[in-house]
Amino acid sequence: MRIIGLTGGIAAGKSTVSRRFAEHGAVVVDADQLARDAVAPGSAGLAAVRERFGPAVVTEEGELDRPALGAIVFADAAARKDLEGITHPEVWRLAQERFDAAGAADPDAVVVYDVPLLAEAAGARPLRFDAVVVVDAPAAVRVERLVAHRGMARADAERRVAAQASDADRLALADHVVDATRSVEDTIRSADEVWARLVR
Repeated sequence: MRIIGLTGGIAAGKSTVSRRFAEHGAVVVDADQLARDAVAPGSAGLAAVRERFGPAVVTEEGELDRPALGAIVFADAAARKDLEGITHPEVWRLAQERFDAAGAADPDAVVVYDVPLLAEAAGARPLRFDAVVVVDAPAAVRVERLVAHRGMARADAERRVAAQASDADRLALADHVVDATRSVEDTIRSADEVWARLVR
């Protein structure tokens, strides 16, 4: 089994690349889904988030109120670090479970760990990847995509992009880079070239 880390900033095109790798036969483990699982109703993660940020971040139904929590952590770097300290270890534990299951099912599996915050969590991650693929598009391009395709206000889009690791920090992790600056078709072509190198 080989484990490939796949990362990219918000609106870089990482989901497009992840889907393409899955079409090539990769087992994709989605860190965003694991992050939701880590704070699911009744979980220890959600209890820790409530203790740190207060009852206003949990709905009456006992679910995480993501907009309420997002309003706090995207405006306060220290709060964001506290949240990461709660969620990242649990996400890594869940990820390792998925990797183990994929390896048990197929010892030759190529597992792609689709993780947007790889650069942010790099210092704490216990896992070493066989390779890291970075989906790269400049910050200014990603802001434009958030405004045009997700209807986000420009100031909010700029704040979201700025809250993540810098392009340079992300690229410093890369063994391979998918260029996602231009069209979806160009991104897929670049992803295919990287996949060919990964399985060569």
